[in-house]
Amino acid sequence: MLSDFIPDPPVLAAFAVTSIILGLTPGPDMTLFLSKTVAQSRAAGLASLAGATTGIVIHSILVAAGLSVLLAASVVAFTVLKVVGALYLVYLAVDALRHGSSLNLDRKAAPEPIRSVYIKGLLIDLLNPKVIIFFVTFLPQFVSPSDPHAAKKLLFLGLTFAVVNIPVCVPLILSADRIAGLLKRSPKATRVVDWLFASVLGGFALKLVLTQTR
Repeated sequence: MLSDFIPDPPVLAAFAVTSIILGLTPGPDMTLFLSKTVAQSRAAGLASLAGATTGIVIHSILVAAGLSVLLAASVVAFTVLKVVGALYLVYLAVDALRHGSSLNLDRKAAPEPIRSVYIKGLLIDLLNPKVIIFFVTFLPQFVSPSDPHAAKKLLFLGLTFAVVNIPVCVPLILSADRIAGLLKRSPKATRVVDWLFASVLGGFALKLVLTQTR
C-alpha cells in the first residue's frame, strides 16, 4: 500500500523543503548544469541534469537497500548511524559557513554530443563518494528505526529527492546566464544560500539529538 511507502505529511514536507534548499546549493552537479548551458546550449544543460538525476536514482535504490539490511540486522546500529549522520550534517553546515559554495563555470568548454553530456552528468553523481556518504547519513534522519515500513520509506525519500530536484534545477538551467552572473557578482547571494544550507542541516542535527535524548 502507498501508506507503507509515504512518510507522515510533516516529515515529507520537511524533507521536501530540505531537498529544495540542497538543490539550490552550488556544487559539482550545478556547476556542470550551468557550465554546459552557458558554453553549449540549454539542451546540453538539461541532458547533464538528466544524467545526474539518473545517478541519484541509482544511489537512492542502493543506499536504501543497504540501510534496510542494516535496520533488519540491528536497530541499535541503525540508531548509531543516525547519530553519526547528525554529526556529519553539522560538519557540512559548518563547512558551508567556513568555506562557502563553489561555482566555477567553464564558459569556453568544447561542445559535446548530448549523449556524452548525459553520461558526464551520470558519472559526476554516481562516482562521487561524497554523494554516497551524504545519502547514507541524510535519509535516516527522516525515518524511525522502529517503523516497520522504514525500508520502503527510505526508498521513497531517495526517489523523492531526485524528483524534487528537477523543478528546482530546470529554471536554473533556463536562466543560466542570469543565475551564473548573480552568483559571480554578488557574494551576498551565495552567502544567503550557504546560511540556508547550514541552518537546515544544523536544525535537523539538533532535532535528532533532542529526539535521541528523550
